[in-house]
Amino acid sequence: MSKLSGTKVVEIAGIGPGPFCAMTLADLGADVIVVERAGTLPEGSLNADVALTNRGKRSVSVDLKSAEGRDTVLRLIEGADALIEGMRPGVMERLGLGPDVCLARNPRLVYGRLTGWGQTGPLAQAAGHDANYISLSGALHYASPAGQPPVAPFSLVGDVAGGSLYLVIGLLSGLLEARATGKGCVVDAAITDGSAHMLALVLNGKKAGRISDARGESLHDASHFYNTYRCADGGFVTVAPVEPQFYRLMLQMLGLADEPLFATQWDRTQWPAQRERLQKVFASRSRAAWQALFEGSDACIAPVLSPEEAARHSHNVARGNYFERDGYLQAMPAPRFDGEPATPGAIPHRGQHTQAVLAALKEARAGSPWPRG
Repeated sequence: MSKLSGTKVVEIAGIGPGPFCAMTLADLGADVIVVERAGTLPEGSLNADVALTNRGKRSVSVDLKSAEGRDTVLRLIEGADALIEGMRPGVMERLGLGPDVCLARNPRLVYGRLTGWGQTGPLAQAAGHDANYISLSGALHYASPAGQPPVAPFSLVGDVAGGSLYLVIGLLSGLLEARATGKGCVVDAAITDGSAHMLALVLNGKKAGRISDARGESLHDASHFYNTYRCADGGFVTVAPVEPQFYRLMLQMLGLADEPLFATQWDRTQWPAQRERLQKVFASRSRAAWQALFEGSDACIAPVLSPEEAARHSHNVARGNYFERDGYLQAMPAPRFDGEPATPGAIPHRGQHTQAVLAALKEARAGSPWPRG
């Protein structure tokens, strides 16, 4: 995809949300140079020699604490449209690469900052991870059945949805403004902010009386018709026929339409008994059997698949949602654009493009330091 063709992005390598944000921009056609740490990586580092989230980027290794490394980044920034960094507040300033310095070099720059807690506030300097951020924002509250500890979907709700994708939105908005006015800006993307913003539908459900504060008392975590059930082989299916016509179809396909227990869908006093009955029904067959029965129907029932299983599912195969390259399973870029096939870039080795980029910077004309691919 080339919607962002010609857009130049400098990424200061971090972990998780920042790299995913930059990969998304690269998937859309942006020219992304990721500046990675020179030397040996710390033990247990997520930034391996080959990181899937570096897809489509060029990788440069420099020492940001050295004058030479700082100068390299500033020269790249002079010709860039956007910068992405995910350091704790104040770290980029101490490196001499804070917003004031960078915007002085390039007034059109959109400076993207991605953190868990944000650039300001009493927790701004505290360490944390995905689960901490979404627990404080309220987004983790409903992520469990009644009586069970909340469990966060790994990196999805906070790092990716509340962090990476909100920074993508902020950067694209800033780029539109910069192209119209010639003036850049600083984007403060915090995972707590983004994951709180995503609660709009939940808050609307609370307003309408469909969602309770207590877990296990609402449609999405208490009803028999919006739930997950274990199958005979230990697999699971999701059941979600909320609308009455879909609910009736599910009951008909299960052979339960004439049972008095299921005469009403929305009588909450019946939900525990109805849920127990469905547990026994779904436990009587394998996941594959239920998939064969319901797939393609309007009963809103689907198997719970691992990423590897999902890559082999006929719908994902037809859509081309997954691919494998060099032995690594990857998801294709999204969203899609009519008539424009997705073309995910290669994954570089850490520092693969260092010499080429530094040579191009050395030879660049004054005022045009950005090296061409």
